[in-house]
Amino acid sequence: MGILDEDVARYLEALAPDRLDVLREQEEVARRRRIPIVGPIVGRWLHQLARMIGARRIFEMGSAIGYSTIWLALAVPEDGIVYYTDGDPTNAREALGYFQRAGVADRVQILVGDALKLLDQVEGEFDLIFNDVDKHQYPDVFRKAVPRLRRGGLLVADNVLWGGRVARGETDPDTSAIREFNRLIFSAPDLVTTIVPLRDGISVSLKL
Repeated sequence: MGILDEDVARYLEALAPDRLDVLREQEEVARRRRIPIVGPIVGRWLHQLARMIGARRIFEMGSAIGYSTIWLALAVPEDGIVYYTDGDPTNAREALGYFQRAGVADRVQILVGDALKLLDQVEGEFDLIFNDVDKHQYPDVFRKAVPRLRRGGLLVADNVLWGGRVARGETDPDTSAIREFNRLIFSAPDLVTTIVPLRDGISVSLKL
């Protein structure tokens, strides 16, 4: 799923330096098994955002096979940490193998369960929180994640344009939840937000 023109997407991907073989393998696995991942363009964007703010503690909400987790883990220092979350222990076991091959296993803490509940169980502030959970949960993510960010931290969310459905007035539960999330992140007085139309729309909210 995506709103970016396919020719433009291929062009952007061709511009980027090569990536780890394990990331390419995950891309093929995701394509074959229809596992939603952010892909190389957004993966590099997440990596860049984390490095721009010097992120050391990252909480990822919805990690699947750990593709975006690797991009984020490659951005933190050796003593940094990225919290992986997924409700499926099979995904978590598979992701661990990828983390080991990417050389980032020592920077990833694997948590299995509901990401919103897991966030409550981990103490401290975060430099970056990446939201890619089930779409009906997006407003709850806003309410729980923003207080957990440090000043200068980022709340980043995937799929915020939802194939354009948010702009067409569709009212199914997922579209309505994403539209409400977008309203919340743009109206919050302690956030400065932009939506970047990469893939299916990525929101980046800076906490003031």
